[in-house]
Amino acid sequence: MRLHRPTEAELHALMVASLAGDAAAYRCLLESLTRILQGYFRIRLFEDLATHADDLVQETLLALHLRRMTFDPAFPLMAWVQAIARHKLIDFLRRSRRQGKIPLDDQIDVLADPVDSVAAVEHRHDLDTLLSHLPARSRDVIGKVKIEGKSVAETANETNLSVASVKVIIHRGIAALRNQFGGKT
Repeated sequence: MRLHRPTEAELHALMVASLAGDAAAYRCLLESLTRILQGYFRIRLFEDLATHADDLVQETLLALHLRRMTFDPAFPLMAWVQAIARHKLIDFLRRSRRQGKIPLDDQIDVLADPVDSVAAVEHRHDLDTLLSHLPARSRDVIGKVKIEGKSVAETANETNLSVASVKVIIHRGIAALRNQFGGKT
């Protein structure tokens, strides 16, 4: 029997419900994301590193849990999840490379997935078009927090802004996009 793979809309609804305090929705979301992330990491790791997939799943789920309040329901959930998972994978591969587990001259792109690549390019184009309506500083800050999955504190440090300024820029930028494109603020 094949397990049901939840759609973006189903996962998004679970995330919104969990942010509203629904513990059962949060548990269901984490179970679904665990299965998705296991597949994500297993197909991207070298055979001898595949044993680390479960550790990466746990690291990613922890990061999602700690950053869940930065998720904006106006945006797709899985793009946010995949950005965080990708950063966890890149960090792991860098550590592995430093420890000699991956040869420096290895040219295999473990992050590339041909099916995901086409969709990713289309989504990235749409996202870039949407964000192009904002000032450069707003684009940069929103990109770091909402797309790359960095914390507000990390972004504040990188941009030489205060944490409060980063929060205000994100809030105003997203509000401006909602107003411009007919959403509710």
